[in-house]
Amino acid sequence: MSRPNLAPITELYVSFDSAQKMRAEAADLTSWDLSPRQICDLELLMNGAFNPLKGFMTEADYEHVVDKMRLSDGTLWPMPITLDVSEEFADRIKLGQDIALRDQEGVILATLTVTDRWTPDKAEEARKVFGADDTAHPAVNYIHHTAGPVYLGGPVTGIQQPVHYDFRGRRDTPNELRAYFRKLGWRKIVAFQTRNPLHRAHQELTFRAAKEVEANLLIHPVVGMTKPGDVDHFTRVRCYEAVLDKYPGSTTTMSLLNLAMRMAGPREALWHGLIRRNHGCTHFIVGRDHAGPGKNSRGEDFYGHYDAQDMFREHEEEIGIKMVDFKHMVYVQERAQYEPTDEIPDRDKVTILNISGTELRRRLVEGLEIPDWFSFPEVVTELRRTRPPRSKQGFTVFFTGYSGSGKSTIANALLVKLMEMGGRPVTLLDGDIVRKNLSSELGFSKEHRDLNIRRIGYVASEITKNGGIAICAPIAPYAATRRAVREEIESYGAFVEVHVATSLEECERRDRKGLYKLAREGKIKEFTGISDPYDDPQNPELRVETERADVDNCAHQVILKLEQMGLIAG
Repeated sequence: MSRPNLAPITELYVSFDSAQKMRAEAADLTSWDLSPRQICDLELLMNGAFNPLKGFMTEADYEHVVDKMRLSDGTLWPMPITLDVSEEFADRIKLGQDIALRDQEGVILATLTVTDRWTPDKAEEARKVFGADDTAHPAVNYIHHTAGPVYLGGPVTGIQQPVHYDFRGRRDTPNELRAYFRKLGWRKIVAFQTRNPLHRAHQELTFRAAKEVEANLLIHPVVGMTKPGDVDHFTRVRCYEAVLDKYPGSTTTMSLLNLAMRMAGPREALWHGLIRRNHGCTHFIVGRDHAGPGKNSRGEDFYGHYDAQDMFREHEEEIGIKMVDFKHMVYVQERAQYEPTDEIPDRDKVTILNISGTELRRRLVEGLEIPDWFSFPEVVTELRRTRPPRSKQGFTVFFTGYSGSGKSTIANALLVKLMEMGGRPVTLLDGDIVRKNLSSELGFSKEHRDLNIRRIGYVASEITKNGGIAICAPIAPYAATRRAVREEIESYGAFVEVHVATSLEECERRDRKGLYKLAREGKIKEFTGISDPYDDPQNPELRVETERADVDNCAHQVILKLEQMGLIAG
């Protein structure tokens, strides 16, 4: 008897011979270099994981998905999959034209026949898809500050899949997984989605889920783009591999999914279900606060803890995959075992233990013990290799403030104090030094100032990643750019924003370089504080006042903050 979940699924790739021919012809096509998120989307379009999509969405499909979670033909699909580009690129494209889609090394992956071009209402997209136009949500921040302003849509013709040099044996297309399940004779498969390392509670809940529905288990972690600040996928996959032998090999397998998550809560749960159906699964574990991004700008959760389960349950039949709801597991000390928190009849008489994600990060940061009942020694060893105690990690101190506020002077004093302590190399990326050595060709337009800060952020992230200390002292007037730099650096270590909160009047009074005078006379255009805005940092790690404190005292305040954060030994 043929089983629909195991039959081959449609892919968008052409044959090998056609691909060779298209590669040669693509030299004459206009090319778009894909962003990391677009590469993830394209890969899952081409290999059938986003079935029934045949390319990037048309405007009609996009509007239906945003409004109703359905394609224009009525098919359930909750997430916009669009190709965002710059206005300058969009202006060069005619409808009906083929363009080449290339990776960041220029390798052609596919062609797109452009049938639609439109400028979306991104605030509306944010409200309807993510529940709020609030840039505290990483995907809302992405569509406003990273994604291009114009969307292109149309069918995709796949030439080759993106090249992955890591964990190649673990990366399976939907058809490869379906063939594997057919070969092993698996009929029921429950998928477990994760973007975090696996600890003992996860093992227990996956065991229970598989047992409950009498199914085999697919551990299917996301290794594309997840939430900024998550553990990198290299470390996570090493953690998964370290615990895979704790599972029965004959009923469990693991495969990696190159998905760019949106952290869209309930809609994302439906999306994840559809993707797992396309991979041949029959059941899917939906977690408490599934794919939730955390707190909004008012400090409240974006989504209710069980909103995703409720929405999935409502659409379960149409998704074509059954939900296994996540049981929140806690450790009962007296019985030395994990149990669902809402199924402990004698909870008043037993000791219930649990470690939150925040508490786990604190213990890693401070080098504290992580008990065996919580995680596996192999996992803890991997996490400690990547995340040593904070006092041994690299970090970035990022000063921001008006021209003449005292940033460079304090940064120089801090440089000397940290070098006196020793232990880690310290690099100063001062605004003037960077302008001379890294950004000499840039002017002072908004675009160029943004690019300058991005370059500083990139260099600081490399220093941080390699265990050094970066001290940055640009003006950095725009909150969105500072946030992007923070997210880049926090992948590798701490980011300490120091707002040098000297008033504009005081900066203008000092005006050693005569810049404010020239700006007032209109001789310098787009000057921060005069003819261009400065976004005051809302929640910097430290705010220092230079009008009533000397430089040494300000630098010492930074040292005390670094000690308090555990970045330097007290």
